[in-house]
Amino acid sequence: MFELARYEARRRLRGALYLSVGLSLLAGMYIGTFPSIATDIDLDEFIEQMPEIFKELFNLATMNTIEGFLAAELYSIGWTLLLGLYVAYSAASLIAEDVDRERMDILLSLPISRARLLGEKFLALGVPIVVVNVVVPVVVFAGTAAIGYPIDPVNLAIVHALSIPYLLACGGIGIVLSVLVDRATIAQRGSLVLLFGLFLFESLTVVAGYDWLGSIAPMRYFNPTDVLVESSYDLLGGVVLLVGAIALVAASAVYFRRRDIE
Repeated sequence: MFELARYEARRRLRGALYLSVGLSLLAGMYIGTFPSIATDIDLDEFIEQMPEIFKELFNLATMNTIEGFLAAELYSIGWTLLLGLYVAYSAASLIAEDVDRERMDILLSLPISRARLLGEKFLALGVPIVVVNVVVPVVVFAGTAAIGYPIDPVNLAIVHALSIPYLLACGGIGIVLSVLVDRATIAQRGSLVLLFGLFLFESLTVVAGYDWLGSIAPMRYFNPTDVLVESSYDLLGGVVLLVGAIALVAASAVYFRRRDIE
């Protein structure tokens, strides 16, 4: 049981390790530059001069503390946007790539339902999500302690835990496109455009005073700044994201089960 999931998970493990190293290096760069920046520049004054849309886009509250600095630079950009795009892009190829390369007929000849095939492929996407959320927080905590600005380990653990349902929701968006489109490149590019569009749309609705419209965007329910700076945990938001991810995967499985494969 779950043979396909294990096979796909093994294939993704090396990429997950490379991704973790890359994000760890990015985190190390930000952590290493913080002491000199914090002593030479009043970053909060810089934030006050920024347009409101940029404050909303990157959840800027304060950057004079290591928590606020990392929330803005590493988590709002590196995690919410870039890692979200990576997961959506990866999920968009789960089905479409096999259809595009004419491998799907071989997979469907196996004694496995289409819904299970899709579910196990999506389950394997959890490997990079889990690995980066185990490796990177260790690097962040060790790095901040090394420079004399130790970050709260509880807040750090929670922000990474809450990022898991967020990334699963991003993957859900990608897999919907993967079953709708036969060509992998179109599905992948579409996932990038859609997720980045939601990222912009969510902030624009807040600035324009139509907050409720942004409720469709997954980033509405994951705010690293609230967790790291204010120790405010939106557990309900995590539940919403998890339910949304399950709904997207379930809808994709239903459609995939009924569609014709050419």
